[in-house]
Amino acid sequence: MSARSLAVILMVSLFVARAGAAAEETIEVSAKNFMFSPASITVKAGTTITWVNLDDEPHTVFSDAGLFRSSALDTQERFSFKFEKAGTYHYLCTIHPRMLGTVVVE
Repeated sequence: MSARSLAVILMVSLFVARAGAAAEETIEVSAKNFMFSPASITVKAGTTITWVNLDDEPHTVFSDAGLFRSSALDTQERFSFKFEKAGTYHYLCTIHPRMLGTVVVE
């Protein structure tokens, strides 16, 4: 195999790898003022949601269906979960149960 053929194969491989990485999306949800923002979000399957605590008080992210559960997140700490399947997912902060959120996965 020639060096030119090898270079073309390498370029195509890099392009395909980057295209696959671009298809995966990460969206951030904040916990601030004792609310999740946005409180409701619609995403495509395969999207990762990252919650970040912007309050001075700890918060958790807990799926009411038991799908995911974070530890207590201090200020600026993060928790991520990748939503693979379509559906509606409700979550809350177990420390402050009035903090509610919904993720709709299409």
